[in-house]
Amino acid sequence: MVLRSLAFQGLVIASLVLLLPACLFMILPRAVTRVVARLVVHGWLALLRLTVGLAYEVRGRENLPEGPCLIAAKHQSAFETLALQVILTDPAFVLKRELTLIPVAGWGMWRLGHIAIDRNAGASALMSLIRQAKRRIADGRQVVIFPEGTRSAPLSAPNYRPGVAALYRALQVPCVPVALNSGLFWPRNSPWKFPGRITIEILPALAPGLSSGAFMAELQQAVEPRSAELARAAMATPRP
Repeated sequence: MVLRSLAFQGLVIASLVLLLPACLFMILPRAVTRVVARLVVHGWLALLRLTVGLAYEVRGRENLPEGPCLIAAKHQSAFETLALQVILTDPAFVLKRELTLIPVAGWGMWRLGHIAIDRNAGASALMSLIRQAKRRIADGRQVVIFPEGTRSAPLSAPNYRPGVAALYRALQVPCVPVALNSGLFWPRNSPWKFPGRITIEILPALAPGLSSGAFMAELQQAVEPRSAELARAAMATPRP
């Protein structure tokens, strides 16, 4: 497990070094960076399967609406930040501004038009979030937010932040909840990864127009029990 995890991490770092000259192509239209990024992420997910023995499955694709929407996903590991980039058609992730400063990968995040937020900016950060998200929705994209703001351990008590409700009210588009169990296989504070199969489940969309309180309640009632069920099912399944 240790050697497999190190092999995966080493290969990802090596690929980023090899991709450094490709950063010149970021001056081309965003669509070019998007194609390259999807190929790279597909490659990393294939490496994860080959080195660690960690695969994934997606359920509920039929619940994704056509056109722009808000995606509110459970966040347990770095895995979903990769997988959702290729599961969704043209996502714009809400992320910390510091991530865009990472060489190669961060530059790609910036060129892909993700929504970088300064978390220390207080109320102005929320205003910037809404302003940028509205532009991405107007472009027909899917805005992805992790409602808890950070990774949480499987089966832990949720702590949803008000930013997701503010986005829901401002964007007036369907919100698609996403449940998953990635933290069992790619723990949040560990460099090690474990073989198995991660499940990402796209749940039925919440229509726009709910009050903030009703929306937050329905979102948690959709995501949390299903994520717990996926975690318990995975724990009951013998690992390779």
